[in-house]
Amino acid sequence: MVVKLWYTGRMEMYVVLVYDISQNNNGQKRWSHVFKICKKYLSHVQNSVFEGEISKVQLVKLQQELKSYVDKNDDSVIVFKSRQEKWLDKEMWGKEEDKIDFFL
Repeated sequence: MVVKLWYTGRMEMYVVLVYDISQNNNGQKRWSHVFKICKKYLSHVQNSVFEGEISKVQLVKLQQELKSYVDKNDDSVIVFKSRQEKWLDKEMWGKEEDKIDFFL
């Protein structure tokens, strides 16, 4: 029996990550750490929402880094996963953040 493995060359997935950090237990400081960690791996969309392509390994690293700042009793992090961005319909209703960086 011959088994063929299909490799598409893409080991990444498209994710949308949202979080809600309580103000209890030094919440503002924890929120700041969570924001900075998420920004290392994903693009900031608005407030506590990030999106982008990420590998499974990077997603595990992101989760590990967040563990020490997310209080399981007060906070929440939700990750929506898709194989690729094209499989996700996204509509903007209202103000869209400008993703262009300005350089002098």
